[in-house]
Amino acid sequence: MNRTLDIMLVDDQPQRAQMVCERLRAAGYNLLAQLNSAEGLLYQVEKYRPDIVLIDIESPDRDILESLAVINRQAPTPVAMFSARGNADFITRAVQSGVSAYMAEGLTAERVAPAIEIAMAQFRSYQQLRLSLERTQQQLDERKAVERAKGLLMAKKNLSEEDAHKTLRNLAMNSNTTMRAVAEQIIHLFHPGN
Repeated sequence: MNRTLDIMLVDDQPQRAQMVCERLRAAGYNLLAQLNSAEGLLYQVEKYRPDIVLIDIESPDRDILESLAVINRQAPTPVAMFSARGNADFITRAVQSGVSAYMAEGLTAERVAPAIEIAMAQFRSYQQLRLSLERTQQQLDERKAVERAKGLLMAKKNLSEEDAHKTLRNLAMNSNTTMRAVAEQIIHLFHPGN
């Protein structure tokens, strides 16, 4: 079942914004807010919690990109940006700031729906990749901690690698916690400053 998407529109051209709003409503989208500038964008995104933000500003600048980067970190939201400013450097910075879809031509009624679909698909793909990377990093950090704790147990308690691993596993089971937590406690015990 498809639910209606909640959209925030940022457009500094009132006539164009009106046309786009009408097109969005006619297409069945729910327009949460229409802003005429990107000033306070993070606040607005946190206030309205849109499914997607559409931005069409004549001269997007570094301030917009910085706002989008903060949004991407604090309240990840798909963003479709429309701009006549199509140079490769700006597009790269826009994407790095969290823009999911960048259309190097201005916003028109015909481009709205495809841009939304592209931005939503790109955003979902990026979020899945980001979660996968975070899980991989957590697993790597856990493995490093366990290996370091095993090394400390082997050196300080004169245990074999197998016995050090068994010790960690038993401590984790007996304390009903993870091997990583036990490993970090052992590391802290032998190296309190780390």
